Amino acid sequence: MTTPLYAIGDIHGQLDALHAALDLIKADGGPDAHVVFLGDYTDRGPDSKGVLDLLVQGRADDRNWTLLRGNHDRMFAWFMHEYPLHDAYLPIDLYWLHPRLGGDTTLASYGIDFSERNRQLDVHAQARAAVPQSHVDLLNSLTPFYETDDLFFAHAGIRPGVPLDEQDIEDLLWIRKEFHAVRYPHPKIIVHGHTPVERAQHYGNRVNLDSGAGYGKPLTTAVFEGKDCWTLTPKGRIALTP
Repeated sequence: MTTPLYAIGDIHGQLDALHAALDLIKADGGPDAHVVFLGDYTDRGPDSKGVLDLLVQGRADDRNWTLLRGNHDRMFAWFMHEYPLHDAYLPIDLYWLHPRLGGDTTLASYGIDFSERNRQLDVHAQARAAVPQSHVDLLNSLTPFYETDDLFFAHAGIRPGVPLDEQDIEDLLWIRKEFHAVRYPHPKIIVHGHTPVERAQHYGNRVNLDSGAGYGKPLTTAVFEGKDCWTLTPKGRIALTP
C-alpha cells in the first residue's frame, strides 16, 4: 500500500488558512503525515510572523515536514543579512519591500512601520532587532526541492530538458513561461506553486497548487499516492486529474 504524501501550496502569511490545511491533513492522514510545503511562507498576507512561528515550532516538535524554499522566502532571508541583499532576478523597479512583493506586509507583522521615504538601512536595523533568529535560521535552512519515485516538488518548477539533479536554483525559485509551455512528460510529475491559478490544476506533466492565498483566495492542500492526486476539502478528497 502506498503511503500518502501531502503538499501545501503557497501560504503567503495566511496563518488561519494554514491551520485549516493542517487540520485537513491530520484528519486524512493522522498526526505523523509527511507534508511537503511548497514555499512562499511570507509576504502579502496578514501574519507572516505567525506562519514562521508555527513552522519553527513544527521543526522543534520534529514534525514530518519538508520545507521547500520559495522566491519570497529567499528575498526575506537575503534582506536579513548583516547588510541587506537584493535579489537581482527582480526587475529594476522592484525590491522586496515594495507592496507588489509584500515585504512591507511581512515586516508589519513584526510590528515594523515605515513608508517609502524611510531609508532601507533604517528599516533593516529595525528588522534585525524584531525578527527572531529562529525565523532567520529557518529561512536559511529551507531545501530547494524534494522528490519521490514518481514526483518532483519544487517551488516554481524546472527547466525543461535539464536533468532533475542538475536544475539551477534560479529556475527552481522563479521559472514560469518556459516551464508552463511544455506539454510533453517530464522525468517525473512536477508539483509546484509560484504562479497563482484560480484553483489547483493538473496538467498531466505537472500539478500547480498555488491557488492565490497571497491574494486572499483559498489555500490548496493536496494528497498524493504514487502519481494519483486529490485535493483535500472539509468534505474529503476530491480527485485532481488532467
